[in-house]
Formats: sequence, structure tokens, C-alpha cells
Amino acid sequence: MTLEEHPLLEADVFALRWPQTLEQYPTPESVLKLFGLNAAAPLVRSEPVRAAVRDLLRVGGFKPTGRSKPASEYLVKASDGGFLSSINAVVDVCNAVSLHSGLPISVVDIDRAAGPFRIGLADPEATYVFNASGQQIDVGGLLCLHDSEGPCANAVKDSQRTKTHPGTTRTLVVVWGTATFEGRGAAAGSWFRELAQAAGGTVEELA
Repeated sequence: MTLEEHPLLEADVFALRWPQTLEQYPTPESVLKLFGLNAAAPLVRSEPVRAAVRDLLRVGGFKPTGRSKPASEYLVKASDGGFLSSINAVVDVCNAVSLHSGLPISVVDIDRAAGPFRIGLADPEATYVFNASGQQIDVGGLLCLHDSEGPCANAVKDSQRTKTHPGTTRTLVVVWGTATFEGRGAAAGSWFRELAQAAGGTVEELA
């Protein structure tokens, strides 16, 4: 994993191995209870954190507004509207930690990607498909996780080609923390690890 120089990024990156396929791991009820906006959690979202995340994504010229707002903001809306639902154990942990920390988090299937990985700004004309319907997002200038085929995840929408599925056994997690709130990304990552291990995953730290 290579992290390109960035004035605001404080990423926490790690891998999770699932001894069986992901479909074999039901999401713990303790994680599902965290889908509520007022659930007790070790981290609490705030307006200053929300603003700092948007500043992080603006560095390369990307505009994190409207349909391109950070995924963590979408989760607040989904939880408030009652339509934040379970997907699978690792994505559910991701959504719970992101909702309460206020930090966007990406989860990709390592075996659907093609390493090596790097984190840096996407090229100006970069795009990718982000859902099963084939919709594309323009990620030009946006801070992204890249594999050898191009950008595959970011703080707004992860790519369809590297998303988890029932047969997933290895996942890469990127917490998009910001230096404006020093240590918050690491704290969110630590909580993610704790919840994922309780759900059946094994943490693998990256060099």
C-alpha cells in the first residue's frame, strides 16, 4: 500500500480475513443496534467533523455536495429515514462505525481488485461504475484508493467491481480520516477492528 502525500489525509488502512465466505457470518445484533442515530457509541459525529471531511475531499478540486456528498452523510440520512438496512457483516460494521464517527469508510474485496494499491488523487477525467445498474461517478480530483486498473473506492462511493459479495473472504478497509481531527481516524479504525473481530473476522495489518 502506497499513500501519496496529502495535506489533510489521516487514513487508517487494514485488511480483514474471513475464514469462511462472508455469507457464513451473520451480523451481530450489537452491530445492528448501532444503526440508530442515538445509539450509544464510543465516537459521536458532529458538524465540525462533517465540515472537515468535506474540506478533505476538496483538496484536489472535487466538490463533495449533492449526490457527491461523503458517504458518512448519506448514512445519517438513511438512519434518520429508517432505511439503513443490513447488507453483510463487514459492510454493516463499516456503516455503524462511519455513522457514529462521521468519517467515510471504504470496504473492498481484495480478490476482486488487482494490486498493488495506492491512495492518492484520481486523474481529472477518471470515472467508474458504482452500482449494479451501471451508474457512473466522476471521481476526477477526488482522493481515491487505486489498484492497477484505476480508482476503485473513495469517501463518496466505492466501485461496483470491487464491492464485497457473499463469497468474499478478504477485505481491505480504508478509514478516510482527516488531520483536522488528529487521531479520530485511528480511533474509528480501532473500533472497526473490534467489531469485525467479534463478527468473525481476523485483522491483518498492512506494512
